[in-house]
Amino acid sequence: MRQLDLLVVVVYLVAIAVIGLRLAGRQKTAKDYFVGEGHMPWWTVSFSVVATETSVLTVISLPGGAYTGQGFGNVELALGYVLGRVVVATVLIPLYKRGGFVSAYQYLGSRFGLKVQGLASVTFVFTRLLAEGVRLFASAIPIKLLLDEFGVHAGYRVIILVLTAITVVYTYLGGIRAVIWTDAIQMGLYLGGALLAIGVLAAQVGGDGLQRALHAGRFRLFDTDFTLAHILTSPFALPTAIIGGAIFAMASHGSDQLIVQRVLATRSLRDGQKAMIASGVFVTLQFAAFSLVGALLWSYNQGKSFQELGLGSSDNLYPDFVLHGLPVVVSGLLVAGILGAAMGSLSSALNSMSNSTVADIIHSFFRSVPTEEFLLRLARLMTLVWAVLMAVFACAFSTSTGNVYLTGLTIAGYTYGALLGAFLLGRLVRRANETDAVIAFLVTVGVMTYIVRGVRIDVSAGGGTVPTAIAAQWLVPLGVAVTLAVGGLTSLLHRAPPSTPAPLDEGGTERTAATVAPE
Repeated sequence: MRQLDLLVVVVYLVAIAVIGLRLAGRQKTAKDYFVGEGHMPWWTVSFSVVATETSVLTVISLPGGAYTGQGFGNVELALGYVLGRVVVATVLIPLYKRGGFVSAYQYLGSRFGLKVQGLASVTFVFTRLLAEGVRLFASAIPIKLLLDEFGVHAGYRVIILVLTAITVVYTYLGGIRAVIWTDAIQMGLYLGGALLAIGVLAAQVGGDGLQRALHAGRFRLFDTDFTLAHILTSPFALPTAIIGGAIFAMASHGSDQLIVQRVLATRSLRDGQKAMIASGVFVTLQFAAFSLVGALLWSYNQGKSFQELGLGSSDNLYPDFVLHGLPVVVSGLLVAGILGAAMGSLSSALNSMSNSTVADIIHSFFRSVPTEEFLLRLARLMTLVWAVLMAVFACAFSTSTGNVYLTGLTIAGYTYGALLGAFLLGRLVRRANETDAVIAFLVTVGVMTYIVRGVRIDVSAGGGTVPTAIAAQWLVPLGVAVTLAVGGLTSLLHRAPPSTPAPLDEGGTERTAATVAPE
């Protein structure tokens, strides 16, 4: 019967590539390839944002976390993320949409100069290469376990190469439209799978099972331990989740081209704002659904430990239920949904890295404006280049040891504060110039490298103290503070630049720059 599940997975992989290409249309310009000429519906963009930030590890780790006692802590995190997206929608998206940008970093170019724009873009593409390469390999780990269950014994490298090859087909040819539409489909599949699992589990455990999970704390939402060490080190402490999470979301969704590019594909400023805020609501619902799966699985398994269940870790919990607790074909669809989560984040990364490379780095070297045909060919070429580099980087992890998931999570801490800080420096410190921004950016990356790698806080655990890293949500506020402090101080060492009002658009709103290429 497992052959039917395997057939479902194969049909899905082929279908998603075909659907992506059919929905994409034919691109004629680089702007169409990168932002769909700004014609994408806001709701599909919102789904794409959610799918972009959702990896395989999100899908399988949230149920395991709720099972082990985190409860609905991830929903608490999402509430902070919603607040951050509201700020992004209000403050930053108007800059991008009214400026006619295809890259978030074009604002930095118009405010400070090409050096800052290029520095931010180089930082983004290499950060994304590292983060997505780690995520791609980490995604291959549970996929390998699932395929082994089907009797398909493929190595990590084979899985990485197959996923990359299929994803590159529709990303290379279809551009951002193919990416957004396939993201929306893939989100529907893995989220629909979670809802299906909830229905099956709720029928199994009944009302009594829900009561047991409730009394055991599996539905706990807020972490109200307000000791300073806990707030600084736990991602689920209430101030960390709400305040730190909001600022973290401002960086990840306001200064990271991976997310900003999707919002720029909407039809209007209002649509972009709706897409951004709605994505926060959808993420909250998604976190709640997967947390509910974990709480129900706790009742379904009568609270047994992973060792008693014969599982290696919490990440095996949801895949094990998908394979052994659901009917044939249905389990195949849910496995396809897990694959979809991996492909969604990968396709988004490839297109955004190509976008930033062409719009922010390569384009600045041209003395004359290149043709649209040339920019389109260059965009597709860079999609292939980054796909190859990412696959090679991910394959390099196949023989490594260590927790690659934690490696991926810490990468953002090095650069997110500097990226968001550069945007805020441009908006808040009027006398800051290009030199100030470059110095502040580089100093911040250096300081954050030291903090991420070297700073630990002693936390009481098991009758002793354990050195613990600072929670990821606080890394961005620290980086922003360093950037603003350094940039503000260096700006006092020179004369204020002459005030040159920016041109206004038709509605009287300040414009900052034009698009990367002529329309």
